[in-house]
Order: sequence, then C-alpha cells, then structure tokens
Amino acid sequence: MAKKQTSRGRTQDRARVAGGQDHEVKYEAKKEGVFKDTVKSGGNSRKKVEAEIVRH
Repeated sequence: MAKKQTSRGRTQDRARVAGGQDHEVKYEAKKEGVFKDTVKSGGNSRKKVEAEIVRH
C-alpha cells in the first residue's frame, strides 16, 4: 500500500530561500523590490530574509 502524500515537504521548502541558487535569489529580490545582496545577507530562512528587507 502506498503512503499517503502530504504537503509537509512543500511547506518546509517554501520556508527557505536557496541562497546558492541564483534564480531563487533573483525571484525573491524582484518580488520584494530589493537588490540580490540584501536577500543573500538574510540567510536561508524566508522570515529572516523578510526581516532583513524591512531593516533596509
């Protein structure tokens, strides 16, 4: 019997920004209207990135 699929992995994935993947950094920077360096300085946590953006 197959396991029941959950959205747990997707939720965890959306909580992070892959700083090493340029396309994710570009997307987040464009979405927030900031420079890529600001997104990278926030780390991998999306909440920390958003807090960093508010600081600038």
